[in-house]
Amino acid sequence: MDVHASLRFLRMSPRKVRLVINTVRGLSVRAAETRLSFLEKGASEPVLKLLRSAMANAEHNFHLDKESLFVKSITADGGPTIKRSRPRAFGRSAVIRKRTTHIMLVLGSKDGSAPAASAAKTESNVDSTPASAAPKKRAPAAKKTTAPKKAAAKPASEA
Repeated sequence: MDVHASLRFLRMSPRKVRLVINTVRGLSVRAAETRLSFLEKGASEPVLKLLRSAMANAEHNFHLDKESLFVKSITADGGPTIKRSRPRAFGRSAVIRKRTTHIMLVLGSKDGSAPAASAAKTESNVDSTPASAAPKKRAPAAKKTTAPKKAAAKPASEA
């Protein structure tokens, strides 16, 4: 069972956030929570808040135990960039890019247990797929072959 949580439009550069999320990828949630709480980076606070939110989602919505959860995947992608200008020499202006980040966090369960309701739901979806709905394979298209063009011979008088 995977538990998803996301944080969007974080007013911080994705490059700075990636430094923090790379330290917790693959850890158990307890170890990740401890590591984030002691990490002295600005991005550790919002990532810790997102981790705690995902843990609460797992407990409340999916009835999973905190001790069996680990950080399955976490990514920090760039969001929209806010552009501002700053005056420079000779009456020119320079662009200041205020970057934003979207963070996606997926928690997985170590024991692989899923609640009974969601497990029954996934089994019914697999069984209800008709065989005729499977995509049909097409034969590969034949390649066109063209003969190479011969160069025109020059008259002897031009040589």
